[in-house]
Amino acid sequence: MKYAIYALLLSAAVSIAAGPVFIPMLHRLKFGQSERELGPQSHLKKAGTPTMGGMMFILGIAAATLVFGATAYEMVMPALLVTVAFGLVGFLDDFLKVKRKNTDGLRAYQKIIGQFLIAVILAIYAKKSPYVGSSIYLPFFDVEWELGNLYIPFIVFIVIGTVNSVNLTDGLDGLSSGVTLVYSLTMAVIFLYLAAMAANPADMGQAQQTQYAAELTSMAVFAAAVAGGVLGFLRYNSFPAKVFMGDTGSLALGGAVAAMAIFSRAVLLLPIMGACFVASAVSVILQVGSYKLRHGKRIFKMAPLHHHFELLGHSETRIVAGYMIVTTILCLVCLLAFL
Repeated sequence: MKYAIYALLLSAAVSIAAGPVFIPMLHRLKFGQSERELGPQSHLKKAGTPTMGGMMFILGIAAATLVFGATAYEMVMPALLVTVAFGLVGFLDDFLKVKRKNTDGLRAYQKIIGQFLIAVILAIYAKKSPYVGSSIYLPFFDVEWELGNLYIPFIVFIVIGTVNSVNLTDGLDGLSSGVTLVYSLTMAVIFLYLAAMAANPADMGQAQQTQYAAELTSMAVFAAAVAGGVLGFLRYNSFPAKVFMGDTGSLALGGAVAAMAIFSRAVLLLPIMGACFVASAVSVILQVGSYKLRHGKRIFKMAPLHHHFELLGHSETRIVAGYMIVTTILCLVCLLAFL
């Protein structure tokens, strides 16, 4: 557990220390956010705020994971690589946006192709891994579900859905960071619990069980590093934000969230623990579907859902606090699945 705590502290420290370096640099490079005219009018004043700040916590996550989580690498290194890979896709999207001075970055099909390739590689790796495999844990029932050949398309769907859900949640100051903070802390606890359970000699041979416990412990370090990274980033991203994470950060966090769920093998807990992420994606799907099928009629004042609450008169800080409270409650409920 102490290495997970060290990782959280180091990641947070790196993320905080990166602020005075990255934020002025992004200002000098004129890497400012372009706000959509169709978005909330109150957000127009945020135009020009430095974006691509996700590089700050990606640096912290990478540093903490490599320092404290490299004792076992068959899970933690793929998780870190997936995080960085999705961050690179987001970086390209952000770079094109600031270069063109508008909200048009990568084309939708280009982003999907990049996400799909990363998701497929992760799914194949997980299926072939002796520590993950093609079965998933059914929470609250204490049984496993063997997916067989369905595992890869299922995981690809989960990864792409998660990455885009986290991306859609990044719409208010500190929202995606705050929700990911709670989720990652919970996953760190879950991985530590699973590592302790892996010490049961009835399940596998002594050498294999020791290695499996080490792999899970390293994933706890990774989860703590993600939590620390966004915790430090909140120093600059909480309202009023001095820097935005951009797609660089939101796609990276989506990759990290998905990787943690997959390597825990309790991937079905993700829609519960990440219900606020799911709400963002579902609200957009419902809004678009309603607009097209009901001749321009909308369900929400604006999608994603957090903008609907914003237009109802709730402040950004109240919405962010509400999302974090809901996520905390749901994460605590999910912890009961392991007791």
